Amino acid sequence: MTQHQPHRDDQPLPEISGYRITRVVGAGGMSTIYLGEQLSLGREVAIKVMLPEALGDEVSRRRFENEARTVARLDHPNIVGIHDVGRTRDGLPYYSMPYLARGHLGQRDLRGNEYAARAILRGLLSALQYAHSRGIVHRDVKAENVLFDDSGRPLLADFGIALRRGYGSRVTTAGLAVGSTAYMPPEQARGEGVDARADLYSVGVLAWEMLVGTLPYNAADALSMAVMHVQDPIPRLPRSLRHWQPFIDRALAKSAGRRFSDAAQMLDALDRIPTQGRRGVRGMLDDLGDRLRALPARAWIGAGTVAIAAVVAGTWLEQRDAAPAFYRAEGATGTASAGTAATPEGMAGATTGALAKPPISPDDALLRAAPASDAERWLVAAERQLRAGRLIAPAGDNAYTSLLNAWQADAGHLRLGPAIDALIAGLAAKAERDFASGNPDAARTALMQATQLASRTSRADGPALRDFRDRMGKAVAAGVARAAGNYDRAMALDAVEAARRMGLGATTIARLETQARAIPLPGERLGGDGIDMVLVQQGGIRLGAMRRPVSRDEYAAFADATARPPARCRERASLLRVVAPRNWRNPGFEQKGGDPAVCVSWEDASAYARWRGQADGLGYRLATSSEWSRLPAASSARNVSEWNIDCSGSCTQRVASGASWRDESAAPAGREAERGYDDVGFRLVRDLGAD
Repeated sequence: MTQHQPHRDDQPLPEISGYRITRVVGAGGMSTIYLGEQLSLGREVAIKVMLPEALGDEVSRRRFENEARTVARLDHPNIVGIHDVGRTRDGLPYYSMPYLARGHLGQRDLRGNEYAARAILRGLLSALQYAHSRGIVHRDVKAENVLFDDSGRPLLADFGIALRRGYGSRVTTAGLAVGSTAYMPPEQARGEGVDARADLYSVGVLAWEMLVGTLPYNAADALSMAVMHVQDPIPRLPRSLRHWQPFIDRALAKSAGRRFSDAAQMLDALDRIPTQGRRGVRGMLDDLGDRLRALPARAWIGAGTVAIAAVVAGTWLEQRDAAPAFYRAEGATGTASAGTAATPEGMAGATTGALAKPPISPDDALLRAAPASDAERWLVAAERQLRAGRLIAPAGDNAYTSLLNAWQADAGHLRLGPAIDALIAGLAAKAERDFASGNPDAARTALMQATQLASRTSRADGPALRDFRDRMGKAVAAGVARAAGNYDRAMALDAVEAARRMGLGATTIARLETQARAIPLPGERLGGDGIDMVLVQQGGIRLGAMRRPVSRDEYAAFADATARPPARCRERASLLRVVAPRNWRNPGFEQKGGDPAVCVSWEDASAYARWRGQADGLGYRLATSSEWSRLPAASSARNVSEWNIDCSGSCTQRVASGASWRDESAAPAGREAERGYDDVGFRLVRDLGAD
């Protein structure tokens, strides 16, 4: 069992009727394993008790118990059976099973022991064939779930339960430990439904792990591991294990439709793998012997005939292959040439000419160039793919796959480093485009792929990856700046979150987050140059708006600077407008400098907006009546109506919005545009653009 979180010593052992629990033997993210004794039979058992957070409601607990009982009916020599299903005294679901003290597959080193690896794979595939035929898919085949009994027989544990704990069949990597994602097929990593072929993919990972001693894909976190299973090419085995490569290629195919169709087909393919990669007559006989042992008795007569033929043919083949391939001559002129290296999988390789002469001597061969390496062919393919823009897709024909294969073939090739840097630069350009077009997840994936490529090719500290990160830092900063220009704090914070998920660095993220949080929300101050304003949103339109009407002092500065004559502020029929004229300087009541400027005509207000806009280099105007309804409420000692830009009638009159101290009605009314009113002021807005 994978050790995720230890059982604390101060936690009491669970109480289960019919069992005596002695100690903890394992702990995982979903359960704790205890060693106990089943009192009725006097036998040691392992008891798996689910954690409270694993099955948080009664429905999920009952579903778990039903599925556990279904799995308990599986009876196969390579499946760990379930003895009992029930609940602890505290109501937590549990099931008991045989206690297997010989450890799990992850604790064994089988490198160089292909015989043991084959035996384990046969047992696991036999177990899966049995379970799949009964409609049960394991969904979590991994080294920790392959246990051994006292005779060394492999048994598959946690069958059909591991990923049914309330997750359902659509499982993302968010809820899984690295131990699971290390064996996860691409369709499961993408959160898609899985079938029996998912288990066969996991068996392929186990096969690689037993043969090589490491996992085929390695990453620091679960998400990166899952991405590698989805996108990275199938790795190449060491030369001594290349006879396993076709089996691995099919087992680890990215598409489920290209894998083995069922466990029986995979078993058959396993039996066809040459034993230990032996060559020549002895190797052929050993391989044949392995296969004959699996045949029924009635097939032995025909098999013996095949064996005799194999000896004769093998002797001839060994004599034919006594000299290496590049000792052969080609062409009509008799000039010897180097033989071609193995053609990269999926690529068209060079073809050799017809043999014109018998093999030349080894001494003559020394004068010839060495055969071209596989790396050269992969590099040629990668350069073509880079020119065509096929960086990471389509599968089987992209620069990413070709360069990884080139690295495995010859890590010291002189052109390999620059080619890898060129791909990283191409991924950087793609990430910039994706981020600018509003697809930060694609940009993050590109950076992750570049990081993995650099790490797997010893270029993690190289200038190409550093440049990639610098470019993404600038791209995110530009995104925050665009969001600030649109007064969109949410967009800016999304850009910062993308930077955080990309791992661009704490200092960069902190700086960008400070910039993002400085972007005002509706009702907050805009800051910057010009009049003190707040952000106002109306549908998809954004405005900057003054908090209050233009003050008497502010209007006085305009009037003095432009020598603008005051508008009349008496009723047209009043005789007092001649003998005691009123205007903004003398509205008929006492005002302070901060009070709203009144007795200012609509034309005066519009002229003030133009004058102040020229001074600030910004475009100010009066609000429409609809916009005015969204402006912040004015706080002043004397409430006034406010001019807005709307017309009344034939536009010989203008509208003032809002109630004033003179008129309690808030309904807009037409007023003469060239005259001032002692209860009408104004304030300015400026356009900030649309969403």
